Amino acid sequence: MVKRHWSFWAAILLLGAGAACKRGSTCSEEAARQSVIDYLSKRANLNVAAMNVTVVSLACRENDADATVAFTAKGANSGQPMTRRYTLERQGGQWVVKQSADVGGSPHGAAGGGMQPGTALPPGHPAVGGGAPKP
Repeated sequence: MVKRHWSFWAAILLLGAGAACKRGSTCSEEAARQSVIDYLSKRANLNVAAMNVTVVSLACRENDADATVAFTAKGANSGQPMTRRYTLERQGGQWVVKQSADVGGSPHGAAGGGMQPGTALPPGHPAVGGGAPKP
């Protein structure tokens, strides 16, 4: 009788621990990383296999999460990574990207994607701004 009583409580504890682990792992850096990779893999103009994808920060809520993700090219020198912010949404048993945005402005210098006024273009670069190229 004592043995049966012990095995009943052991089974209850195992079930509870399994549920807690499952609940705790549903929003993880790996789950967020995979959802971003799945999202980017649908774009024909990207080779996700050539990228290192790293979750820099993750804030989880019940049915959504905010992830900041850094990208670098595999095999490239360790320069400044490109960073994007993703809003994830729980759909069924997995996370999917709901929207994404740049982090900290344009990777091209000025806010809004343009160059700072008075910045010189590299030699041989075509004119910018709709005008005809200058000889």
